[in-house]
Amino acid sequence: MRGRFEGRVALVTGAAGGLGRASAERLSAEGASVVLVDLDVAKAEAVAAGLAGESLVIGADISDEASVAAVIEGAVARFGRIDHHHLNAGIFGSFVALPDLGVDEFERVMAVNVRGTFLGVRAAFRQFSAQGTAGSIVVTASIASLTGAADLLPYHTSKHAVVGLVHGAAVYGGPLGIRVNGVAPGIVPTDLFAAAATTAGGKNDMEQRASTTPLRRAGSPAEIAGVSAFLLSDDASYVTGQIVSADGGATIVNTVRPSGGAGAWDTRVVDDPMYSTSGNWSTGQ
Repeated sequence: MRGRFEGRVALVTGAAGGLGRASAERLSAEGASVVLVDLDVAKAEAVAAGLAGESLVIGADISDEASVAAVIEGAVARFGRIDHHHLNAGIFGSFVALPDLGVDEFERVMAVNVRGTFLGVRAAFRQFSAQGTAGSIVVTASIASLTGAADLLPYHTSKHAVVGLVHGAAVYGGPLGIRVNGVAPGIVPTDLFAAAATTAGGKNDMEQRASTTPLRRAGSPAEIAGVSAFLLSDDASYVTGQIVSADGGATIVNTVRPSGGAGAWDTRVVDDPMYSTSGNWSTGQ
């Protein structure tokens, strides 16, 4: 598997676990020196210890402008350059219903998922310019970038925004030889949703929900890492501005056809708990 990233340096944010860990492992296995960025330095160092090649761990808050600048400075001081950026870090927020959602909660998710991604993209562009090189960027989007849901409103909003960022950055970067793409995972059980392990739509029912996709199963972090590595690599040299779904086919399903469910479940199972605390109205009235 070694080869595609030999002599290259790749930076991965949110590298301490889940999708970020799998991405760091895949890039390292293919020859890259990897810069692992995460708030949880101890976990990131544990990941780094198991990598095949050289690595550097940097603790940082990706939503903070000075921290992002320090990450780039540290990476360049160690390896001299950065060729590939996987901007993966993100948070999902809470399952609070729309009418009860606080501004602080909304802004917290937007700060990490949107401002943090913007800062990462901007830093990558600045570094490519300083090096006088082209390069590639992959942003972790989501199935939530392409569809809507009644819960996780800040997360869905942020992941839709990420798509706009990918598109705009790709248009700007094209003439410079900088490619920008996104990978949109579907249901992939990771620690991101561990805090909501007992909440419907959280981690507890992921396998069950994934069983209704065309592939009838959840994905793995390694499978998403494979897509990210492809998009970062020269194998995708004519691919930019794309959001590549890796979701077991979930987003292609027509939900009003028999093969997509077509009302084969009782909506009250979802609606009654969701709306019973939202004011004095209820479903069916």
